[in-house]
Amino acid sequence: MLAKPPLKIVLCSPRGFCAGVVRAIDTVERALSMFGAPVYVRHEIVHNKYVVDSLRAKGAIFVEELEEIPATSAPVVFSAHGVPKSVPEDAIKRNFFSIDATCPLVTKVHREAAIHFKRGREILLIGHSHHPEVVGTLGQLPPGAVTLIETAADAATFTPKDPNNLAFVTQTTLSIDDTAGIVAVLRERFPNISGPHKEDICYATTNRQAAVKKVAPVVDAMIVVGAPNSSNSQRLREVAEREGCKLAVLAQRASDIDLAQFEGIKSLGVTAGASAPEVIVEEIMGAFAERYDLVVETVSAAEENEFFPLPRALRPDAAE
Repeated sequence: MLAKPPLKIVLCSPRGFCAGVVRAIDTVERALSMFGAPVYVRHEIVHNKYVVDSLRAKGAIFVEELEEIPATSAPVVFSAHGVPKSVPEDAIKRNFFSIDATCPLVTKVHREAAIHFKRGREILLIGHSHHPEVVGTLGQLPPGAVTLIETAADAATFTPKDPNNLAFVTQTTLSIDDTAGIVAVLRERFPNISGPHKEDICYATTNRQAAVKKVAPVVDAMIVVGAPNSSNSQRLREVAEREGCKLAVLAQRASDIDLAQFEGIKSLGVTAGASAPEVIVEEIMGAFAERYDLVVETVSAAEENEFFPLPRALRPDAAE
């Protein structure tokens, strides 16, 4: 039997689930254990097929809009990405028992936007159109109150009503570098623009990108475990490419990977988006272990110990 060629695996740390994702998944699982199936979930609870399929097998029913849900006393959970104000309002009209699993860091952005609006400021939202988080943030305020800025070019051509009465907020899952570039354009054009004390990109996005920046320049290829519709996972892949990694691939499962692409590599970086479970990282490493003699090391960019409590209706003291 031929000896397997050696392959150095460099694991990025931190990677995978963040506190907001853990809270969202735990919300659905706790609701299932407390109230039984079904539990309805508006939109994918997090952007990961493995997670969604696992919860579906336990009794969760995923819908895109509340109108798909029949009259029911079952819990209706709003996803981690946040929802427009019209969604909980519709849930109240239909007498749904709704549970909000919005990430607290997204809720923080919603509150910032609301404060700027109360103070009469024109608001810019740096983010990607059609992403559910952006749809949810835009939907916190009346139509026209928030203008979406997707690129530095958008920032350069935006014409405000009053250049001295502006504010910006950001989607939480963006690339730090891209956002910094857009913010720089806005601050140069509008020196009095109000923004968060630090940009609203969440700690998990920041930390995962920092780890990729350390690893990508020193490996031959990089695999980012995550879904195509996961913004933070896509940004990790882009960061790897920007940092000089010649082959950066996004994969949901080991079966998605064309191992022939990796022929001849000596080192492989592996990370996972904030909604990707560690079991998939292990599955992908297992697939490479069948072909290679692995040597594994971990490169860490930050320690994480954040914790977000479950929504009040699901806490042990809820009935007290």
